[in-house]
Amino acid sequence: MTQYTSFDLVGVKENVSNVITNLTPRKTPFQNAIGNEKVTQPLFQWQEDSLRAAGANAAVEGADASFATLEPTVMRNNYTQIFQEAIEVSDRADVVATYGRKREFAYQMAKTAAQVKRDREFVLVGQAGDKASGSKTVASTMAGVQMQLDSSTVIYTGASDGSKPLDEAHLVTALKTSFNNGAEPSRIMVTPDNSVVLAGFAAAAGRYRTIQGKDAKTIVNVVNLYVSPFGEQKVEINRFLKAGNTFIYEPDQWTNVTLRPWAKKDLAKTGDATKAQLLGEFSLKHKNFKASAMVVEAASGF
Repeated sequence: MTQYTSFDLVGVKENVSNVITNLTPRKTPFQNAIGNEKVTQPLFQWQEDSLRAAGANAAVEGADASFATLEPTVMRNNYTQIFQEAIEVSDRADVVATYGRKREFAYQMAKTAAQVKRDREFVLVGQAGDKASGSKTVASTMAGVQMQLDSSTVIYTGASDGSKPLDEAHLVTALKTSFNNGAEPSRIMVTPDNSVVLAGFAAAAGRYRTIQGKDAKTIVNVVNLYVSPFGEQKVEINRFLKAGNTFIYEPDQWTNVTLRPWAKKDLAKTGDATKAQLLGEFSLKHKNFKASAMVVEAASGF
């Protein structure tokens, strides 16, 4: 992209896709934590495989070969989803002097970039939306994290009305499930409400935090790292994570999928205004559906 916009004011030329990627990474932690992959079709597929259980393996000298029971791979797939937002700014508004910004169009485009990135994070982790191929009149949709988990890795707290909150026993069970499946979970993603619950685990168990520093006025009440029998997990808060969900994952097991990267499309000028559309087409891949886990504050369902 060669057009000069407000994104270039820092002195380094970047295209729209890079700008959005670098925009407020802490506010979209999941998509910023995982890898990226390019695809060439709206429907993309991948194969999932696993190793058999380990067991005693000893052969008598001279014995005939013992053949393994071979299992086929599992074919997985997902669809890409189009994200877009368009803006229209009158030409007068774009030249009128305003406080806090030089050009209204550039300001509104930057705001739109932040908004569509948040939309993408919400689709990834904030809803139990399933994949759909779409049609001429219906948008195609991607399967988010909830729909890319094996049922055995979803741990329910038990209350049918969702009133039973996250507790440490269920969290450890989910970590154990992921570990037993061969994964090495390194992240625990929590909602804002459950970040408070997790912070209270230490007090409830009679554990203590050592707070060092000269400033005696500072009170620290946060858990950034949870050390379990199954390793160390970084705790990250996500305001878009679906309420009642606690997500346990390893970033290497997930991939952002791109069919069309973010791009600004200048729309036809039909009068005294400037129009543009920000658009990209993306999806999500979980390399192995048993590699992650979820604690759900209900008896069943997300």
